[in-house]
Amino acid sequence: MELEREGVRLRIYIGEADRYKGKPLYKYLVETMRSEGICGATVIRGLTGYGKASRIHSPSILRLSTDLPIVVEVVARRENIERLKPWLKEVVTEGLITEEKVNVVFYGGDREKL
Repeated sequence: MELEREGVRLRIYIGEADRYKGKPLYKYLVETMRSEGICGATVIRGLTGYGKASRIHSPSILRLSTDLPIVVEVVARRENIERLKPWLKEVVTEGLITEEKVNVVFYGGDREKL
């Protein structure tokens, strides 16, 4: 059975070296979102990228190879995303967060969560 529902995709662009409370920020984000009942999150490690400072982060540049770009992506109901925003503004002090409306065509998990 297919599910068609409107959702929101949140993308959080950070660096691999970013930390929060002594833990890699991407791990802290995923663990906290899970404990908050968000149905799923994916962490994507970029091969190369640059941000506000225009410094290229790439594995070929040894001093920056441990700070590659990271994207944490979440698709959830609007009310769940809205609930996360104040917390995200506190935790993500450097980076970029984008939001866009998406049409969820299929979700193979607990349909009530999405």
